[in-house]
Amino acid sequence: MYTYQDFINEPNKLNAINSAISHHLNSDIYKTAKSADEYDHQRNETILNYVKTIFTLTGTPVEDFTASNNKLCSNFFHRLNTQRCTYLLGNGVSFSDHKETTVNEEGIEVTIDTTKETLGNRFDSDVKKLGYKSLIHGVSFGYWNVDRLHMFPITEFVPLWDEDTGSLRAGIRFWRLDENKPMIAVLYEEDGYTKYKSNAKVGMDFEEIQPKRSYKITVSISEEDGEEVIGEENYGILPIVPIWGSDLHQSTLVGMKEKIDSFDLIRSGFANDLTDCAQIYWILENCGGMSDEELARFRDRLKITHIATVDTDNSKATPYTQEVPYSARAAYLTEIRNGIYEDFGALDVHAVAAGATNDHIDAAYQPMDEEADDFEYQVTEFIQQILKLIGIEDTPVFKRNRISNQKEQTDMVLSAAEYLDDETILQKLPFVTVDEVAGILARKAQDSEDRFGEEESPEDEGSEDEEAGIMEEEEETT
Repeated sequence: MYTYQDFINEPNKLNAINSAISHHLNSDIYKTAKSADEYDHQRNETILNYVKTIFTLTGTPVEDFTASNNKLCSNFFHRLNTQRCTYLLGNGVSFSDHKETTVNEEGIEVTIDTTKETLGNRFDSDVKKLGYKSLIHGVSFGYWNVDRLHMFPITEFVPLWDEDTGSLRAGIRFWRLDENKPMIAVLYEEDGYTKYKSNAKVGMDFEEIQPKRSYKITVSISEEDGEEVIGEENYGILPIVPIWGSDLHQSTLVGMKEKIDSFDLIRSGFANDLTDCAQIYWILENCGGMSDEELARFRDRLKITHIATVDTDNSKATPYTQEVPYSARAAYLTEIRNGIYEDFGALDVHAVAAGATNDHIDAAYQPMDEEADDFEYQVTEFIQQILKLIGIEDTPVFKRNRISNQKEQTDMVLSAAEYLDDETILQKLPFVTVDEVAGILARKAQDSEDRFGEEESPEDEGSEDEEAGIMEEEEETT
């Protein structure tokens, strides 16, 4: 493992960058992440690299070019990781501590999440990308660039961990557009970042192309001088924060790969058997004098005319059919599929019957909730580290994206409405997202004000005064 101390103890910075990237490319976490990317794109490596072999008389294995070689890749890996990620982050992130009430252009009072406003409109989508990569790779890295969050996957980023504290002290982002193109590397340190480029198209012989710069730069723009840097500032700590997919700190491919491979091999083998095994074949008796060409003509004629003729009374052609074993394979595929969902802690929608009550749905979601709780802890810790960089203290809030018997849940909330305030009721309704609550409350308050104003309009007050005057005149007449 190449650490931060190894890096700073290297006298030549260019050699240190080369060594760090080389060690990273040969590390287990990098190789696992590259394999996870292949499975995520439904290019399952084991089944795609599988080659049918036969053995010669001498026992030498050779590739069987005559056998069918269907390669069916399942999509379990992408589907299950997407389910876990969107379950927690599908509705975005909200914050509970910093709320501000203001009046919009239409004159309606609205409550604004000031923390969310500071983080920007793309924060939710950026966190979702980071969270998904952290699941399939085991870890990903978020770089806060003044007002935007950028994702660094482990396949393009070398973390330099401190041997004493275990914290991330520096890192190297590297990429290459093509194998024949030069590699670009950016060294991120606590006091700024430096950019490098390899001289050769192949290899990592780097040279500095941009000197170290601060993370926050103030630029003055004028017509006479153009752009001019008037100030530079750093965060004090490295503005790159790791986000782990689970407390295990490993890719979700670990443990799943063998099950997915087994499913793909069995299903592909079944497809190959259907192709290799003839549905009907013929055995010819007392026809040993026929040559291979005559047998081929006999077979071709059967395919066309479906009529078989023999030359003598003792000769005959008997058809046979061959059944491909199905029941055992179908049962085994079902067992593997159920095992994949159970071990991953995912929701199998086929296990939830139509019209199921919320008790049954909650029971089906229990394994997924347990895994999501671990994932939520990792995401919460990551977001709080990002907020610390900005100088904000707040608590992230998530609303999990799950199916439910919405009518039953809505009836339950409304039955307790007299004991709850409007905001709590809206937050508990299954079809209302967290971000919609403030707008609904503001519009509801505005509607109440409008109705109250109509009830006590000046016209109504004038009518009441006229009625009072008429009553006084009647009393005086009496």
